[in-house]
Amino acid sequence: MGIDKQSDIAANIQIGPTDQGMVRIYIEADGGIELPLDFDPEEAEEIAEELRAAAEAARDIGAGGKPKPKPKRR
Repeated sequence: MGIDKQSDIAANIQIGPTDQGMVRIYIEADGGIELPLDFDPEEAEEIAEELRAAAEAARDIGAGGKPKPKPKRR
């Protein structure tokens, strides 16, 4: 499945700090799948930037425009 394909899988997501100073993205999906993903704060900020860029691109597509190119990672 590609990133731009729709899915019927339902999942819950939680995001918060851990007691070890990491940022955890915790995903729980149907079928008992649990996926804890830990990132250092700098990685979490990069992920947040990518989420914002993807949201902006999705708005552009929804408005009939073409998506802007993804910003280059440093």
